[in-house]
Parts: sequence; structure tokens; C-alpha cells
Amino acid sequence: MMDNKKIEKISRALSDASRITILQQFKKRDDCLYCAEVHDILDLTQPSVSHHLKQLVEAELLLAEKEGRNLKYVLNEQVLNEYISSLNDLKK
Repeated sequence: MMDNKKIEKISRALSDASRITILQQFKKRDDCLYCAEVHDILDLTQPSVSHHLKQLVEAELLLAEKEGRNLKYVLNEQVLNEYISSLNDLKK
């Protein structure tokens, strides 16, 4: 089970509609998203997009992989599943 600090950090990362939208995009794709793609989806400034991605990476919901000069983001399904499981444990 995930510790309470980790649950809090992820919950804070998920408290923003733009970050939820970013995570929802991974359902539509099989592998990864690039920063430029997120920028196009959200129609936000580059610094705002970077901020949202950083929050998701710090919460370990996304993994950032350097690919040349670009960053590729991959959904960390293990952490997301642990988070969901921890929330489900609250119901029992």
C-alpha cells in the first residue's frame, strides 16, 4: 500500500483540470506524449505546459525520457494503479 504522503502528492497533482486532460491523452495513445503534443492539446503557453508536466513527473505519474533534444513522457501505470488501489482501500 502507498504511504499517505505519496497519496497526498498524487492527489495534489491531479487537482488541476489541465493535468487530468494530459493523463486522459494517454488513454488515446499506446505509448508516449511529447511536450509539443501536450502544448497543442492544451493550448497553453510553453511554460504552463512544462509546469503541469513537471508536477505529474514529481508525483511519479509520468516518467520523462530524454530523446535527443526532446522529452518523451510515458504514463507510469504502476504508480497510477497503486494510487487507485489505495483509494479503493478507503472504501473497505
